[in-house]
Amino acid sequence: MTDIPTRSAFAGPKDYFALLKPRVMSLVIFTALVGMVAAVAGGASIQPGLAAASLLAIAVGAGASGALNMWWDADIDAVMARTVSRPIPQGLVPKSEAAGFGLLLSALSVALLALASNYVAAGLLAFTIFFYVVIYSMWLKRSTPQNIVIGGAAGALPPVVAWAAASGSAPLDAWILFLIIFLWTPPHFWALALYREGDYARAGVPMMPNVAGESSTKRQIFSYSIMLAVAGVAPYATGLGDVLYLATSSAFGAGFLMLAWRVLKSPPKSKEAPKQLFAFSILYLFALFAALLAEDLFALYA
Repeated sequence: MTDIPTRSAFAGPKDYFALLKPRVMSLVIFTALVGMVAAVAGGASIQPGLAAASLLAIAVGAGASGALNMWWDADIDAVMARTVSRPIPQGLVPKSEAAGFGLLLSALSVALLALASNYVAAGLLAFTIFFYVVIYSMWLKRSTPQNIVIGGAAGALPPVVAWAAASGSAPLDAWILFLIIFLWTPPHFWALALYREGDYARAGVPMMPNVAGESSTKRQIFSYSIMLAVAGVAPYATGLGDVLYLATSSAFGAGFLMLAWRVLKSPPKSKEAPKQLFAFSILYLFALFAALLAEDLFALYA
């Protein structure tokens, strides 16, 4: 581990915005939007202004989780090439300020969601923040190679939170969206860990490749990819998705399996196949949720 430098310059708005993990936040907003629109297409009712406020609250809650994660993981971030440029390792934002910022945003996001929608959604958002910060960041991440498997639940909850914000409940279809993201998370992050293995090993993070080994990780990536491909078509079986969704999930599921197979059969220490799977996994999740969104919007406004 390396020491965190003291502040070398005054932090600007962009530094505090970076604490929110904007790329992760954008994915949270998108999956939450799909969950909310699906709820409305299924008969739920929410005023447009309150819907926007609810999505904002979910986004702020995701950003709060990111800030608190960066506060806790500042020592790890300082030694990983992927994270060393973050505001705390660069000495732009002190750890104490990041912690205070994250706690403030956490409280504001939960309060805003309670006011804009209902206590069920607010409670789910509070649980999501707690799970990501305490269960994943503080406990699982440094203690078990299953960190990303269990911890992935936090990243899978936004569509459930948004569905509850619109309807006051979380039915089976909302949890199917949760399941897709939950099963997507391990192959997505283990593919990243395979081509960034040195990063995690230097930081002492027990990611699957540097604990169970490369071969075991590749087998587990392929196993999760099979489960993901099956779960990916489940919305069609329940009526949540229609023909466009079935075609999209089938095609992209086949592509995901093909790339996971390439990872499984790739030579030891090869980085290209894991890198391709990691990149495709982002496109996969976007494509499935975009297909659902397109179908629901068509159903609402056709």
